[in-house]
Amino acid sequence: MSLAALTLSSPLTVSTTTKQKPRPPHNPKPKITCSSLTTQSQSAKQHLLNLISDQERGLKTQNDTNKRDSIIKSIDAMAVLGRNTVTTGDSLSATWRLLWTTEKEQLFIIEKAYLFGTQAGDVLQVIDVDNKTLNNVITFPPDGVFFVRSSIEIASSQRVNFKFTSAVLRGKNWEFPLPPFGQGW
Repeated sequence: MSLAALTLSSPLTVSTTTKQKPRPPHNPKPKITCSSLTTQSQSAKQHLLNLISDQERGLKTQNDTNKRDSIIKSIDAMAVLGRNTVTTGDSLSATWRLLWTTEKEQLFIIEKAYLFGTQAGDVLQVIDVDNKTLNNVITFPPDGVFFVRSSIEIASSQRVNFKFTSAVLRGKNWEFPLPPFGQGW
């Protein structure tokens, strides 16, 4: 998943301590505590959610470089606040709802769903760290779904590599398998 892809479903809580080197008296710097980091991360998360709230999962952002840059800057700020946290542990195993992305293929499918006589419903990512699987799901109510299976490998405390293994587009009474292609992080 690219850094500019965003999925949030549960509250972000940063609970780390920061050790600081002594500074000369003429350049004092406030001490950062666990609770101030939590407050900062909650504030940063709320700011990001406000920025993306009217962007239709990224569709509007495709044509608004200033807005996209503001959103990516906000994501980068959250990454700095969470730089010492483990984001690839068991808490990653969940069903995540896509709120915003720059990923062109997903945005294309969301935007062009009307060609199938429907509109995109939920866009989900189901991650199971223990079973090393990641499934991307785009629903097309009432009966359609685009489903992509992937295998995953934990690369570091904050990075998961993935490789697509299968894909299928399903309707009420039909199914069209697609060749899987792609890998990334």
